[in-house]
Amino acid sequence: MLLNEIENAIEMANSEDSWMRNLLIELFPICRSLSGPGNHKTLSILSRDIPLNIIKIPSGTEIFGWTVPDEWHPKSAQIIDPSGKIYADFKKNNLHLVNYSQPIDKKVSREELFQHIHSLPEQPDLIPYVTSYYHPHWGFCMTSKEKDELPPGNYNVKIDAKHIKGNLLYGEATLPGKKRDEIVISTYICHPSMANDNLSGVVVSSALFKILNELNDREYSYRFLFLPETIGSLC
Repeated sequence: MLLNEIENAIEMANSEDSWMRNLLIELFPICRSLSGPGNHKTLSILSRDIPLNIIKIPSGTEIFGWTVPDEWHPKSAQIIDPSGKIYADFKKNNLHLVNYSQPIDKKVSREELFQHIHSLPEQPDLIPYVTSYYHPHWGFCMTSKEKDELPPGNYNVKIDAKHIKGNLLYGEATLPGKKRDEIVISTYICHPSMANDNLSGVVVSSALFKILNELNDREYSYRFLFLPETIGSLC
């Protein structure tokens, strides 16, 4: 029966108006990280279909040699060239900002700016995903092609982001079975606008919960976890 249900879910996911497709489209624009408003919004959306228990772990909590970080609240970020042209606009693509970047508002030379720009010369049309969770600095990400086209001169760099005391959030939901033995389905929610890594895992896990929830005769118990990777797993 479970195999048939999974096959039906896969067939449904291939349709243009499928629940899984729509969920991925809704979650894709959100800027998620280890801790912050993007994670809260993501868990709130998932809670519409999954009865998640939201657990809060305060910033600064020590656990297994790690420390729960402050929340990251990014608002805007951009690079402005000498003529006023804007590059690496966070509001157009949140991958342009190094995740957990420090705030800044200053004028820098092209040479200094290049020390804070991440790109992929071997894949010149792609924006890389870079984080600074535990090594605070500021930075941008852009395509190698766009980086090479930056004109000479001085640039205004602006990052409006705050790091504040708050909570790391993760969601948990359980489905009891005849046995107390549990199968754990864990997926991370800390990546921003990235479909394969890892929104695909979030959406498939959500669909699997719905399928298993409809079964009247579960042999095993199931525990679903939606959390920021590493530090969330430790918590």
